[in-house]
Amino acid sequence: MTLLTKIFYRQFPFRIALFVLLSIFCAEAALAQEAVVRFEPAQTKVAFTLEDPLHTVHGVFTLKQGEVHFDRQSGVASGALIIDAKSGDSGSTGRDKKMHKEVIESDRFPEITFIPQRIVGRLPTNGSTQIQVEGIFKIHGVDHPLTLAVPLQISGNTVKATTSFDVPYVAWGMKDPSVFMLRLKKSVRIDIEATGQVSAAK
Repeated sequence: MTLLTKIFYRQFPFRIALFVLLSIFCAEAALAQEAVVRFEPAQTKVAFTLEDPLHTVHGVFTLKQGEVHFDRQSGVASGALIIDAKSGDSGSTGRDKKMHKEVIESDRFPEITFIPQRIVGRLPTNGSTQIQVEGIFKIHGVDHPLTLAVPLQISGNTVKATTSFDVPYVAWGMKDPSVFMLRLKKSVRIDIEATGQVSAAK
């Protein structure tokens, strides 16, 4: 065995240890970049507003499940916010029956879903910020590209998010519930206030 070979074998365990340490460090760094926000249904409000010439209709839906995975560096996101379509409630039995049966057809399409695909903006450890979330909004069985402006308030692991957007339900293939004497607006306003917990993705 040559001197060079002896030196190599003596350093071999060190090389292995160094390689393992570097691998662990890189894996931990990658995990630190991947995060998940889990929104609490009990602390999330999904409200809708529909206007007509005589008065404004207000109602709510219930969040079934909300989880967003994202990479802090690339902004690539996944997960879903799932709303229970059957939970829609405006406080009027007759109006809600018509909404569920003729407009959103909640028996056929029991879920309204937003699937995030990309987050634009940085999430600080604490404080306020605003991001954009690009994704797919699925309602009445059809996918629609949607970009949400989302103001955030972060305190430790707690995240509070708000967003608002319009759903042009008639243009998106749902029935216009207007009658001869009552002409409803052809889009409905959605306002979401959500509270969740952010953590490193496993």
